[in-house]
Amino acid sequence: MEYQKGVCTNVYAFFRPCVGTMNKSELVEHLAERARITKKRSEQIVNLVFEQMGEALKRGDRVEIRGFGSFTSRPYGAYTGRNPRTGETIHVPAKRLPFFKVGKELKERVDYPSDARPSLGHLNDSDDGDEAEDGEE
Repeated sequence: MEYQKGVCTNVYAFFRPCVGTMNKSELVEHLAERARITKKRSEQIVNLVFEQMGEALKRGDRVEIRGFGSFTSRPYGAYTGRNPRTGETIHVPAKRLPFFKVGKELKERVDYPSDARPSLGHLNDSDDGDEAEDGEE
């Protein structure tokens, strides 16, 4: 299958709607356009951000981007596995892998795009907001 920008060529699109994929070079292009800087400068910025995030995770630090999510590195213990081709038992050493936890704002933006957000009008129906509840005064 061949990738064409903005065109879905996924054979599974029948089962799951296909959406575009933004890769690093497209991120660089978008940043250059939005910030009105050169692509070379934009690429330097993107590389610097990714490099610093990777270094922080390597040190065991947490990277938190408010409204987007947080990255941590999680330790995984050693275990005995099997080679699926030969069935041979192999030792898999302990390792640390990056883990991403999505932030609340990003989750809501993805789940409810701006044109499909549920109406919250019922929350703003009160006149002044200090009406007593359950007959209390």
